[in-house]
Amino acid sequence: MKLTPLDIKKQEFKKVMRGYDTVEVDTFMDMMANEFEDILKQQKDVRDKVVELETQLKDYRQIEKTLQQTLLQAQEATSKTYESARREAELIAREAEMKAAKILEQANADHTKLSHDVAQLRAKKESLIGRMRVLLSSELDLIKALEMGGDVLESSGSGPQRTGKDSIHLDEILKTIDNDRTP
Repeated sequence: MKLTPLDIKKQEFKKVMRGYDTVEVDTFMDMMANEFEDILKQQKDVRDKVVELETQLKDYRQIEKTLQQTLLQAQEATSKTYESARREAELIAREAEMKAAKILEQANADHTKLSHDVAQLRAKKESLIGRMRVLLSSELDLIKALEMGGDVLESSGSGPQRTGKDSIHLDEILKTIDNDRTP
């Protein structure tokens, strides 16, 4: 049977002759009932506090679990972000290498074309210089023939005759042309 403070207060004993002093017993019983009541209140407070602490502990464990999940998700997200950034960097590097290769290929093609064009221009220049030499030579021959007079041209029938002096003038003109074309 479970006792309550009220049971202790209402408890009555038989009266006997040589028994205990009833006032003293009643006082002691009241004191004991009050102490028992305080103990029960304390016990109830402790139980309430235990329930409260267990609830807090449960909440803290839930928070801890949530934090662990959040940390795990953050680590996974960081890992995914890092991997994604690494793949993107590799892709950018590959694209840059491909563009660089295309640029080099185009530059080499342009260089080859320009070299070919320069060679053609040099050949045209040499051809032009050769034609100019022939033209100048024939013009000099014509001038010499005119200087010698029309009689010599008609009488010889073989064309103008050259003197050493005329070929020196032609050589000087050709050297001047060659010097002008050399950078």
